[in-house]
Amino acid sequence: MPFVDIGSLDVIERLPGWHGRYFHSDSMTFAHYDFTRGASIHEHFHPQEEVYEVIEGELELTIDGVAQVARAGLVAIVPGNARHSVKALTDGRAIIVDSPRRPGFGNA
Repeated sequence: MPFVDIGSLDVIERLPGWHGRYFHSDSMTFAHYDFTRGASIHEHFHPQEEVYEVIEGELELTIDGVAQVARAGLVAIVPGNARHSVKALTDGRAIIVDSPRRPGFGNA
């Protein structure tokens, strides 16, 4: 699987306002999201490190109680097992990568 056509993947709304296309490599999970203003992801944690790269728009990420805005050019890195939550401040797009791979996450 050296190439993935993102446009051919099914769109899944995992949470209200989060429409994602998902795929896995051998060691990582990728989620390409379109998000809508006001959409949120509840506080949670998991063993995987998670990287948020905002392509368009703004997300407020709270990591272990500290909030900061991620936007194009400012990547957020969430350490494994860190409590984190997300709120979309605008409509936008982001790529979220988990390492190691999250089995059962998404549709792949």
